[in-house]
Amino acid sequence: MKENTHPKYYKVTATCACGAEYETGSTKENIRVDICAKCHPYFTGVQKIVDAAGRVEKFNRKYKRN
Repeated sequence: MKENTHPKYYKVTATCACGAEYETGSTKENIRVDICAKCHPYFTGVQKIVDAAGRVEKFNRKYKRN
C-alpha cells in the first residue's frame, strides 16, 4: 500500500445544535450538526419547523398564506 495517500482520521465529538454530543471518527477535526436523533421530529414524535434562511416565510408569501 502506498504511504501518505489516505487522509488523517480523527476521533471526534459531533455536537448538535440541541446540545447532544456523539463520539465518532472522521477526517474532519470538528463536526457540528443542526439536527440529530435526539431532536429530529421522526424520532421525537414532535414536529418542529427548522427555518433555514426564511424558507417558511418565502413559501407563505409565494402562496399568500399567513
